[in-house]
Amino acid sequence: MTLAHLLAFNITLLAAFLSPGPAMLYALRNTLRGGLGLGIATGCGLALVAAGWTLAAFLGLQAVFVLVPWAYGALKLAGAAYLIWLAWHIWRDAGATLTDLPERPTGRVALRAFGMGMLVNLANPKSVLFAAAVLVVIFPAGLPPAQVALIVTNHLLLEVTGYALIALVLSRPAARAAYLGARRWLDRGAALVLGALGARLALPASPNGADLP
Repeated sequence: MTLAHLLAFNITLLAAFLSPGPAMLYALRNTLRGGLGLGIATGCGLALVAAGWTLAAFLGLQAVFVLVPWAYGALKLAGAAYLIWLAWHIWRDAGATLTDLPERPTGRVALRAFGMGMLVNLANPKSVLFAAAVLVVIFPAGLPPAQVALIVTNHLLLEVTGYALIALVLSRPAARAAYLGARRWLDRGAALVLGALGARLALPASPNGADLP
């Protein structure tokens, strides 16, 4: 593995990180609703599972899905159900009176945000297929464990840094005030997007076999 391989991997990760999806949407909403601490806690949960999918790709989870197709199908359905459940709860609570979360959330609130962030990224098993495709294209085969650990750690740090920067920008009082003023419609929009993503995840794979995010 060379520095050029790692640079290409980071550029690909950055493009994927900035693209709209359930992870980014959930991180943005939690930051705007709960401030910097909640945004960072959510981002850390999202980042941990994203890096875990990269590790899973290195360990051959894609091959398991090929050998046992129903396992991938089961993960897809479970992920779809979770995203739809999350969308329903966001939609249901959009019109409720909001008790504003503190700028520095308690450990329990932050831990819950961390766990929910993990679940959001666990709800998309297609991420492991995407990671596997990227790894095959960018890196040579047969990397030693130390280099695999470096790549996975690099992925984790990139995502944590990205979510922390987003939380830092969006946790400013003006951003939170704007969100609270339009909360009903923004939350319902977020619920519709998450519900649509869950429904799409539940659909069968396309006829050509392409099933990447």
